[in-house]
Amino acid sequence: MERATARQLVGLALLGVVALTAAVALSPAAVARRVSALASEPWLFGAVLLAAYLLRPVVAWPISVLSVVVGYAVGPAGVPVALAGAVVTCVPPYLVARHVGHDAGLLGTLGDHGRGYFAAAGDVRGIVAARLAPLPADPVSYTAGLAGVRPGHYALGTAAGELPWVTAAVLVGASADTVTTEGLHGGPAVIVGATALAVLLLSGPAYQLARERGVVRGFRT
Repeated sequence: MERATARQLVGLALLGVVALTAAVALSPAAVARRVSALASEPWLFGAVLLAAYLLRPVVAWPISVLSVVVGYAVGPAGVPVALAGAVVTCVPPYLVARHVGHDAGLLGTLGDHGRGYFAAAGDVRGIVAARLAPLPADPVSYTAGLAGVRPGHYALGTAAGELPWVTAAVLVGASADTVTTEGLHGGPAVIVGATALAVLLLSGPAYQLARERGVVRGFRT
């Protein structure tokens, strides 16, 4: 148990060092400008954009950075493209977590908590709520993978939960004169609205769990 935890901590530390180094070496704003400059060459733009989505988890950028690029290059019609990209970019950390050994140690504990959450909320509802909440994308992806969420449920929940964030970021990019990484989340209205919807989605499972544990005693049958 202790050896597994120590090994996992070392692995996570190395991953963090790689991500930090890449994030320092690659400025999101600079990369966004370079990718958007290829918009006049659709095939090249698409290939570079796909590579950027696949590599995004390594540098731990917000998904909104690339959604803004799509909006700037394609306009509001780019929402489906950016949404597909949001799903694609969440797949690598999910797959890594599904295939890494996590029966013991720190990851085993995280996997247990994740399984408890998804057992209460349901796979699709749990993913949608987690994506709607203003949480970093990659921890949600890793937790879903460790918890064994089914791939189809994961993709569907990710698409539904990311839709408001992606739409807001694409519209920001479409209305910008130059590519910027400022105002990625579309303002307080989007944040408050998405968070409120996440809370609403989880209110039913949370109430049921409270009843099962005897917290809401007055309403038990």
